[in-house]
Amino acid sequence: MTTIRETPFAALDFESAGERADEAGVPIQIGIASMRSLEITTGEHFRSYLRPDRPVTWAARKVHGIVDDDLTGAPTLLSLWPEIRARLAGRWIVAHGSGTEKRFLRAFPAHGFGPWIDTLTLSRKMLPGLPSYALSDLCIHLGIEGEARGILPGFRWHEALSDALASLLLLRRLITLTGITDHPAAVLAG
Repeated sequence: MTTIRETPFAALDFESAGERADEAGVPIQIGIASMRSLEITTGEHFRSYLRPDRPVTWAARKVHGIVDDDLTGAPTLLSLWPEIRARLAGRWIVAHGSGTEKRFLRAFPAHGFGPWIDTLTLSRKMLPGLPSYALSDLCIHLGIEGEARGILPGFRWHEALSDALASLLLLRRLITLTGITDHPAAVLAG
């Protein structure tokens, strides 16, 4: 039985080019942050822009600030597969509202990553009755934002690595608040 303290975690976040009425969003940035023994492993952070097959929508640019010029010369998601696989393999995958991350990883069928921990779902269970479960609101409410800014220079909301790091810090805070550090890791997947 592996405890939560012994479990290696990798948080994953994508930013997208935005949804259009006739097509789904495509990833334009990826961020991965890692945690071992409930400590953030800053030397293992990873972020990259991704080359999309279409322009970034105005609405998406307004949220994350990524413009088409930022993506010039960026690698494709497929070309980063070896790097992504190496950083996620053997770890529990953390994401806030994991549907987007799972959808973008469908580009790699049978990737085998997981188990998955959705900090949005976990926050709703562990902290019922809050007015908002947005990642930024939860981190501000729990006093995590300053820690994130201290760990990651240039931290900003809706930037893939920043949001991945914030998800890990949120997970760690939920674990310590509820005192389940030495419980089986499986309690997080429920």
